[in-house]
Amino acid sequence: METFIITGASKGIGLALSKQLAESGHQVIGIARTQPEDWTGALFISHDLTDIAGISKVMSRAATEISAEAEAVTLVNNAGTVEPIGFAAANDGQDIEKSITLNLTAPMALSSAFLGGTESIKTRRIVNISSGAGRKQVKGWSAYCAGKAGLDHYTTCLDAEYENLKAVSVAPGIIDTGMQEKIRESGEEDFPQIEHFRDYKRSGKLSTPEDTASGLIQLMQRPDFNELPVLLDLRELPK
Repeated sequence: METFIITGASKGIGLALSKQLAESGHQVIGIARTQPEDWTGALFISHDLTDIAGISKVMSRAATEISAEAEAVTLVNNAGTVEPIGFAAANDGQDIEKSITLNLTAPMALSSAFLGGTESIKTRRIVNISSGAGRKQVKGWSAYCAGKAGLDHYTTCLDAEYENLKAVSVAPGIIDTGMQEKIRESGEEDFPQIEHFRDYKRSGKLSTPEDTASGLIQLMQRPDFNELPVLLDLRELPK
């Protein structure tokens, strides 16, 4: 049995991942603003991750609930936002700050608190949910691209700093979640690739949260997980 601490656990990938891991007999601790009605994990902690000051208390509580029987503990930094969508000049400073806070600062603060609260545990992992947008330019997503690029590089530093930690940053692909709905609702003047994303939905090219969660679990259960590159794409994993 392993323990998984998952952010953004109230919907989308986070909820699907939480359900599948709990059903497999693992201990799941979820973190998000609102607890879903169908939560099946061991513990749910309600917290808005843009409140950075409260993260150490949240992680402290999670750490005290880790089962003594856990063979490994994994933090999955899944929570994120694609907003603001629009060219750089149109992005309000407060919206940029919120984007960077949720996509980069919160995972950094969570990781720091996680590492400090699990020092006695032999096997630790941090799985950061990134995006292909962090590895290439996308017009209209400058804040999102910057946050995910920062998350990628932060993960490489984590993996290098600790011997008893494996950290990876995973681009999960294009998934049918609320984030995709926000993208499809934007205008072409803000996001020139809008029609491509609308076509993904129309043509059934979007992955489901459940399939993506299953892929992430397969990734984390690989016997060679500790030898994998830090930056990964769920659609292009090494055999």
